[in-house]
Amino acid sequence: MTLEIIRLDGPTFDSAIPDLAMILADAVAGGASVGFLLPFTPEDAATWWMSIERDVVHGNVLVIAARLDRRVVGTAQLRLAQLPNARHRAEVAKVLVHRSARRRGVATALMREVEQLALSEGRTLLVLDTIAGSEAEPLYAKLGWTRAAEIPRYAGMPDGELRPTVIFYRELGPGPRTLR
Repeated sequence: MTLEIIRLDGPTFDSAIPDLAMILADAVAGGASVGFLLPFTPEDAATWWMSIERDVVHGNVLVIAARLDRRVVGTAQLRLAQLPNARHRAEVAKVLVHRSARRRGVATALMREVEQLALSEGRTLLVLDTIAGSEAEPLYAKLGWTRAAEIPRYAGMPDGELRPTVIFYRELGPGPRTLR
């Protein structure tokens, strides 16, 4: 088993959209609350990925992909805060692993790479959210993320049910004390 994490930008992002669409459609079909409701097709997923292409090309959203034996099986995003008073932080989003590739360390590898990518961009404070009680919640805690809050009825599941969301954060090193 060979696991490789790659950054997707410009042409590499564009060519990866079909694979990314399959991963997103699989996540929604599997019940993940990642912003979409059923029915949700791979074509719907591809349209969504294309909608963020401009942000990817401009470097506002950094996308990585996990390849397991050359097949794209996972992805994660680092959404860089753009306002002048927020350039020390970013949001981790769409951490997705195809159901056929779970329990092989893919999510852990994606999260470790996202953290390194954040540091390389000067981002020392990361936030993310996940469904309370999901498989991801203990993973983030195990990886050193701090549980900050739980918000009731925040996230819509693919079937429309509203569920609580847990907000996590992670400080990467001491970070800046001022913005200037």
